[in-house]
Amino acid sequence: MRILYIYCHPLPESFHSAIRTAALTGLSAARHEVDQLDLYAEHFDPVLSEEARRRYHDPARNRQGLEAYIARLSAAEGLIVQFPTWCFGPPAMLKGFFDKLLMPGVAFDMSDPMNIRPSLGHIRKLAGIVTYGQPWWTAFIMADPPRKLVKRYLRWFIARNARADFHALYHMNVAGADARTAFIHRVRAAMARF
Repeated sequence: MRILYIYCHPLPESFHSAIRTAALTGLSAARHEVDQLDLYAEHFDPVLSEEARRRYHDPARNRQGLEAYIARLSAAEGLIVQFPTWCFGPPAMLKGFFDKLLMPGVAFDMSDPMNIRPSLGHIRKLAGIVTYGQPWWTAFIMADPPRKLVKRYLRWFIARNARADFHALYHMNVAGADARTAFIHRVRAAMARF
């Protein structure tokens, strides 16, 4: 399976880097073809400019400057997003990626505005790998926006029968070595089954 792995963390020495290594090891063991999209390393520009917003609803013009990213998204059969939770949401870099790429003619068809339809039906599997600085109950009280982003929002764009998995490490800021190691092992195993 061709997988687009969207990674969003600015620090190469972060715990997220170790998570990504484990995830890629699991995906490799399952013989998936992985396209790693490291938003920070690739210097993705998350800002939706005035001109880009003006052409957003025009599928004939809205792809300008985004062709390579659209091609990568269009080639994917599986999608994995990995990110830390900041202010109970994804980093601005990842939010900007979604703002710019999940648009008419790419992620959905709005030729009939009364009947908007998803267009990423070629994506048959989805997973989110997310860390939180707060305990699970705090995320629960806040309605857990990162979980909803993966399991509801992104899930809407892809194949109707696709599965959406969510792997979370809560209270990472105080998690000890055992908890972090256990999470890495869980992610590796989950990716090997992806």
